[in-house]
Amino acid sequence: MSAQYWIARSIFRIAFKTCFRWRVYHPERVPDKGSVILAANHASFMDPPVVGSAATRGIHYLARESLFRWPGIGALLRSVNAVPVDRDAGGASGLRVILDRLNRGEAIVLFPEGTRTYDGNLRAAQGGIGLVVVKSGVPVVPVRVFGTFEAWSRKMRLPRCRPIAVKFGKPVSFAALVAKTKTASKPGQKQIYQQIADEIMRVIAEMRPESDP
Repeated sequence: MSAQYWIARSIFRIAFKTCFRWRVYHPERVPDKGSVILAANHASFMDPPVVGSAATRGIHYLARESLFRWPGIGALLRSVNAVPVDRDAGGASGLRVILDRLNRGEAIVLFPEGTRTYDGNLRAAQGGIGLVVVKSGVPVVPVRVFGTFEAWSRKMRLPRCRPIAVKFGKPVSFAALVAKTKTASKPGQKQIYQQIADEIMRVIAEMRPESDP
């Protein structure tokens, strides 16, 4: 965790505690070291800093490559572990970036839904995260973020002070399904990617802030 990252994380934590009265559940479930995918639901622009500020280690994020072209913004984003991704280049570009960070033993947050919800409800998972799990073979920590849609949805120009919470689930391994892809046909592999993605979203959907599991 660089000095810039620590400072930015500290500022976010103060804002979340004072304005948004945030609560954090089970941050110890994120491994202190080693590669790991944090898979979270996506309701707001707030979600990446909410997840990253709650974790006890540095987290890497994906950000649009165009954002890095603004003077000073690119350096700021890189200082907080944001990684540029050229969305116009297709999924292969993003996959390379993600696998590069995971191969270096880093933690990265991904959103299985692919984009922010429009109505506050969870969206269906896209198979892309299943592909990442298979290619990397690393464990997944499911994460549920609560309240960020009410605090800053797509329709809001500015965030509102509303209670938010983030809960980390128990790490999940998909070793058995990953092994099946080695002998599966290409259509069979795609089915496994989607099966992994659906299972991740199922776990996220079942998480509640007031319950311990």
